[in-house]
Amino acid sequence: MNRFRILSLTILFVFILGYGTAWWASSEPELFDVKDLSAELSPEHKQTVGYTTTSALIRVLETLLTKNAGFTSNDVMPPFSLLDNMPAWELGVLEMSRDLALALRKDLSRSQSQSIENQYLKLAQPMLNIDHRSWAVPAAETEYQQAIRQLVLYRTALLDPAKTDSQFYTRADNLRDWLKNVEKRLGSYSQRLSVSVGQDRLNTDLAGDRNARQSTLTAESNRIKTSWWSIDDEFYEARGACWALLHLLKAIELDFADVLTNKNAMISLRQIVRELEATQQPVWSPMILNGRGFGFMANHSLVMANYISRANAALLDLTELLAQG
Repeated sequence: MNRFRILSLTILFVFILGYGTAWWASSEPELFDVKDLSAELSPEHKQTVGYTTTSALIRVLETLLTKNAGFTSNDVMPPFSLLDNMPAWELGVLEMSRDLALALRKDLSRSQSQSIENQYLKLAQPMLNIDHRSWAVPAAETEYQQAIRQLVLYRTALLDPAKTDSQFYTRADNLRDWLKNVEKRLGSYSQRLSVSVGQDRLNTDLAGDRNARQSTLTAESNRIKTSWWSIDDEFYEARGACWALLHLLKAIELDFADVLTNKNAMISLRQIVRELEATQQPVWSPMILNGRGFGFMANHSLVMANYISRANAALLDLTELLAQG
């Protein structure tokens, strides 16, 4: 009897320890102040364009690797291997970071299409594209750390007048190209969240162009519904993406201040930031609920989709303003 009691207590202790560790590992990191970050890292170079945006990207990636329990997406041992919400959050952060790293490499650091790629960004951007679930040869964390080191070298070169091959160009067309990619990313998250309750959706793939064609025929309408097992993953991936984008846009507000003011677009950017801040409100429920319509239970996915859709609408306005002369 004593042995059975000891075994039971041991199992109970291991369960409580594992649950507590999983809860700790699933805690999302706090928001950081982008303005303080820039001043903290280089008080004498706060006016160097590109410094704040690059610093924000670096801090976002560093937070991804150093938060509670570190990077968990590629863990193969329990309890971290049993988590799904935090790995989904990490993927969202990575997707936004990858988009900006690509924009840095092909647009923001280049003066024109025939210019040479920056040597640091040329190495950093592919390193961020490794599968986030890769745990060995190479490990995802190793590649991301190397990418951060290359971004730090690029940021340092921005401050060196002698290194004229490392530049950051605050042009309206550069910013607009990146924001167009962000539009598609947010649009995808909004749609994926919206179908948590299931939707009968008409096929609008070829709408607006009578000469448009597609590879294979598709039904005129179909029903789309997110699997019950994936609802929380979709929610936390979108939440992680919004967390990263929120910091990056605040950095863009500082580096592109002249461009945004000239286009009378500053207020549009701040409206996007306000909507994204709403996506980071605390989730008080122990699980992501999936109520229907105006039913008794809440639907966290639809609430998140609403904030993202509003941010995306403001983003459309912003890109139009940037396109105007």
